[in-house]
Amino acid sequence: MYKTIVIGTGPSGLTAAIYLARANLKPLVIEGVEPGGQLTTTTEVENFPGFPDGIMGPELMDNMRKQAERFGAEFKSGWVEEVDFSKRPFTVKVEGSGILEAEAVIISTGASARYLGIPGEQENIGRGVSTCATCDGFFFRGKKIAVVGGGDSAMEEASFLTRFATTVTVVHRRDELRASKIMQDRAKENEKVHWALNRKPVAIATDENGIVKGLTVLNNETNQEELIEADGVFIAIGHTPNTKFLGGQVKTDEHGYIVVKPGTTQTNVPGVFACGDVQDTRYRQAITAAGSGCMAAMDCEKYLEGDMTHDWSESLNPSV
Repeated sequence: MYKTIVIGTGPSGLTAAIYLARANLKPLVIEGVEPGGQLTTTTEVENFPGFPDGIMGPELMDNMRKQAERFGAEFKSGWVEEVDFSKRPFTVKVEGSGILEAEAVIISTGASARYLGIPGEQENIGRGVSTCATCDGFFFRGKKIAVVGGGDSAMEEASFLTRFATTVTVVHRRDELRASKIMQDRAKENEKVHWALNRKPVAIATDENGIVKGLTVLNNETNQEELIEADGVFIAIGHTPNTKFLGGQVKTDEHGYIVVKPGTTQTNVPGVFACGDVQDTRYRQAITAAGSGCMAAMDCEKYLEGDMTHDWSESLNPSV
């Protein structure tokens, strides 16, 4: 039986593993099919402190993994098929490894960006296609950008990207936006924001050298295809937290994000903690994920030492 099992290996999970291993708790870290999380699909990371010249996403994650291993963290690969938090010790069923037991569990499985599923999208992620304006907007200074989406997140991304781009074209498949009025008004008042409503994205367009040159859309009114010229295409249609495997055993909000006690990483189940994007609906940055991973490890250590109370769990508000 393990003292702690960490499920997930993004910045939060690996940071938690580093802290747990340094505390001599010998954590077992479960890697999925994408070890390192979303950063392994990005190119250069320029906003992680300590790297003035930037660092490639896969290299940053590999360094974190090596650091955790150096202090004694163990790693296993495979999907977590199911968990049982109803009794002690907790059990975690891992594909290829069977059922594993632990006194405490840290969930750091992240949230997956939703994609359009159109040709040219996946092969150009990090090469002109992005799902994070805060992460990648800086690379499109003085260029044209298209933002796909009609909700608050799309309006927020579009407004943010005007700091860098010459123009930002918002593309939405309907003629009405889903965003709140205040977010719509903010975007509409920005002279850099242009609109391509009632248009369905069809494909990411590239030139003869394979460089993104825009977004091919279908005009729903004319039934004709059009090209929206853009050097970068940002997909802003939301995220899906990776919590399905939990089977409802941990309290989540209406969107599936794990609810934690404010100011901590405690879930409603004593001994189960959550960190990173799986419980963060606001920031979703590598550095904030890493910070919450540190918090989860410290909370977990206190729990294992018997220095933590849980009388808050029944009154926890899922909307927090």
